[in-house]
Amino acid sequence: MISQVQIKMANVIVTFKVNLESPETNVEDVKDAVSVKIEDSGVQVGKTEVEEVAFGLKAINFVCIMDEDKGSTDRLEETMKEVDGVNSVQVVDVRRAIG
Repeated sequence: MISQVQIKMANVIVTFKVNLESPETNVEDVKDAVSVKIEDSGVQVGKTEVEEVAFGLKAINFVCIMDEDKGSTDRLEETMKEVDGVNSVQVVDVRRAIG
């Protein structure tokens, strides 16, 4: 008899860079709205960081923890792009969590 063992996939730490539309975009409003979209997708926001890009433009980095079995981040990225004030979203780092 072969026993079936269920293996839990690892967590991954994904950093998303959310570029804002203009220097006038309210950073806190976008940060709050994107955080809600991320958490509604079943992904945990670990840390956020505002970054100066150029000419007054800003980006927000979201460091998130998600199950590896969720697969691609494409759907989450598209959901984040729906927020008013977001110009673009890109994954800038992916790491497998150990432990």
